[in-house]
Formats: sequence, structure tokens, C-alpha cells
Amino acid sequence: MMQVELKTHSSEETMTISQGLGKLLNGGEVLLLEGDLGAGKTTFTKGLAKGLDIKRNVNSPTFTIIKEYEGRLPLYHMDVYRLADSEEDLGFDDYFMGSGVTVVEWAHLIEDYLPEERLEIYIYHLGDDERKIVLTPRGARYEDICKELME
Repeated sequence: MMQVELKTHSSEETMTISQGLGKLLNGGEVLLLEGDLGAGKTTFTKGLAKGLDIKRNVNSPTFTIIKEYEGRLPLYHMDVYRLADSEEDLGFDDYFMGSGVTVVEWAHLIEDYLPEERLEIYIYHLGDDERKIVLTPRGARYEDICKELME
């Protein structure tokens, strides 16, 4: 299985990587973001939004579950942390099968609803501003995106 590991030394570097990823997306992608509190999931999403030409400020949808942003492609930013003990389906398929880009923070909590093909992104907090970002593509489309990102 393919895996890409990157290290960043600042939130700006993290955003540069995710902005580059955003520029490679064509719509219909599902990105899963995992990492401890404060690891940089929302920072990563902010850079991704820049790559999608989104002008609005992106922040964590912790209390609203899903936030939608318009840019070159729609961005659906989900934080499903509060759904940990819920059986509620918020129409995930509408997002996962749509024409926008869906980012799911704490995705392991809704594992049963996730599509098989996706890009799993783990952000590890190594030190003050240092992070390790591990991208695991699930499916040929996501492998191609990772290869392009590394070029």
C-alpha cells in the first residue's frame, strides 16, 4: 500500500502542502483527517481551501458538524467528533458522492458511512510547530493525486 510521509516545521508549511493538494482536486474527493487535538487538522483544511480558491475564513465546524464553502469547487468541512455515540446519518452520501471536496475530521467515528475510495490523512504533533503528515490513498485516483503532489 502506498503511503506518503511529509514533515513540516510551521503552520505555514502545513498550509502550503495542503494548498498544493487543493489545487490538484477536481471534485468528488473525500479526505479524512485524523490527529490529536491541536495537531493541525483545521490548519490543513485552511490551506486546502486556499487551493480551492475559497475566500472565506475556514474554521472548525465543531458545533455545526458541517460547514460549506464556495470556491473553484465546493468544500464540505465536517467535524464528526460530536457524533461519536450517535446513530444519526446526516446524509453523508450526498456529500461523499457529490461534486465538491469533502473533508472529514475524526472520520474514524463514522467508519460505517465512509466510501471505500478516499485519501486518509494523519497529522502527528512532533513538537512545538513540527508535524508529520501521512497520506494514505485508498484507490487509484487518490494514488495519482499523491504522486502529483510529490512532483
